[in-house]
Amino acid sequence: MADKTKKYYFYVLLCADQTLYGGFTDDLARRLATHNAGKGAKYTRPKTRRPLKMIYHEVFNDKSSALKAEYAFKHQSRAAKLKYLAGHNVKI
Repeated sequence: MADKTKKYYFYVLLCADQTLYGGFTDDLARRLATHNAGKGAKYTRPKTRRPLKMIYHEVFNDKSSALKAEYAFKHQSRAAKLKYLAGHNVKI
């Protein structure tokens, strides 16, 4: 039986090279630490992209919804990503 109290997150990182990375996790602090240790996603491993700063996250009650939010974000242009973030009061 699934844990109904478990939360899932879609998050956005601002990389040191000013690029954006979107991901999903069930533990924001652990995931950010993993990315900053160079052991996260392939995109965030290069030293030129670190340190990374978490600039946005959304919480979901199920993994599927968090993954859908991540997918939708990743498949946008940078301009659309910036507009999305601005719409959620995130200033870069």
